[in-house]
Amino acid sequence: MTAVDPVDELHELTRALRRNLARHAGRGAWAAPGGRPAKQPTKLEVIRAELGECTRCKLHETRKSIVFGVGDPDAPLMFVGEGPGEQEDKRGEPFVGPAGELLDKMIEAMGWTRESVYINNIVMCRPPGNRNPQPDEVGACTPFLEARIGAIAPRIIVALGRPAANTLLGTDAPISVLRGKFHDRNGVKVMPTFHPAYLLREPDKKRDTWADLKLVMAELERLGIQSPRG
Repeated sequence: MTAVDPVDELHELTRALRRNLARHAGRGAWAAPGGRPAKQPTKLEVIRAELGECTRCKLHETRKSIVFGVGDPDAPLMFVGEGPGEQEDKRGEPFVGPAGELLDKMIEAMGWTRESVYINNIVMCRPPGNRNPQPDEVGACTPFLEARIGAIAPRIIVALGRPAANTLLGTDAPISVLRGKFHDRNGVKVMPTFHPAYLLREPDKKRDTWADLKLVMAELERLGIQSPRG
């Protein structure tokens, strides 16, 4: 039997996601039972349906929930973390534990809300013991992360922590080197900064993180994008 190249498999999954998004985008209202028009699924709903009850990597063996993402499907500002923790795995929602509470405060300090941005992770299932996601696990989730970014089309992505920044930017540089400046990712600006969980352990780094977020706020203003609080 010929071995399947995992890179080719990922590329095919990405192409399939794009075909499904394009197909649904070109449809009118769906027919519901009785001939009533049904609501057309959103791009994110199509992506979630394609994901299904995912078993594409070994993380499915220990997870309780798939943690997909939350927020505004048209958000100009996206936050990408590493992966779900214990509380996120229980509730099926990203950033709801202590680190999530801090992230909410950070977002609110910027003039935004949890509902007006989009929050997700590079992997959607909790790594055992909250370890860093392994390359095959990140690889299995990458087409779905790419699809979410494409569907939402944010103007700025804040990468929370080294794993997220490295995945988005295709580098292995430490976060201390990457943070403090924007990086271009296919026309989207990416601002790497420290992960809220790290800030809970190293509160003296909050000042640096706030400096990074102020750069994001200034760039959004330059782009003519106002926060919900104006």
